[in-house]
Amino acid sequence: MPKRYWYIILTYIVTQLSSFPAAMIALNYYPDNYTEVVIYWSIFSFCLALLITLLLLKTDMKMPLHRDASTIGNVIFWSIIGYFLANIVNVVASLIEMNVLGISPESDNTQNIMDISRAIPLFMIIPAIIAPILEEVIFRKIIFGSLYKRLNFFISALLSAFIFGAIHGEFQHLLVYSSMGFVFAYLYVRTKRILTPIIVHAALNTTTVIAQYSLTPEEFQQQLDQLQMIFLM
Repeated sequence: MPKRYWYIILTYIVTQLSSFPAAMIALNYYPDNYTEVVIYWSIFSFCLALLITLLLLKTDMKMPLHRDASTIGNVIFWSIIGYFLANIVNVVASLIEMNVLGISPESDNTQNIMDISRAIPLFMIIPAIIAPILEEVIFRKIIFGSLYKRLNFFISALLSAFIFGAIHGEFQHLLVYSSMGFVFAYLYVRTKRILTPIIVHAALNTTTVIAQYSLTPEEFQQQLDQLQMIFLM
């Protein structure tokens, strides 16, 4: 794997871990504005990570496209198909978690993101745009792409999807995260363009953020219960 890919992964890890020293500094020096300082630091650090990642990918951007790479028209087509496919897979995985594994559909990760977004709406650019770009570059282009050169699609997608699910820190929802990872990997292989899973990932996150922005946790849970009843009828 090229050194620039390791630097990208390192940048992502440092960005994730930087919230801890930022929180300590805010607690010690800006206790009255603790929440704002931590949130704005997250926005700044993720924007910086995206900039560094794009700079490190300049070499890749200059390379000619794969001979079988999809045209922009096909990318748009598969992005639309992928969006609906990802939603279907998400619902099926969630129903399996609820009805077979007995796992609550509530996501602390999603709830935390929504709480922060309601406090400072500017934060929404991270889950809606920046995170999908960074995660697809790392988990699909770099990790899955490197594994796919040595292993078959299923094993490569499984391993990269497992890492993708684990990094979100919600092991109880590993099935949901991993199934989404499979869809993103398929779209990447199908179109030979990392742009496709980025678009689908960003669209999914954006619609989720917008849909939940004005809902309380209780209202969101009520919608999940209604959705479950529809699919089980």
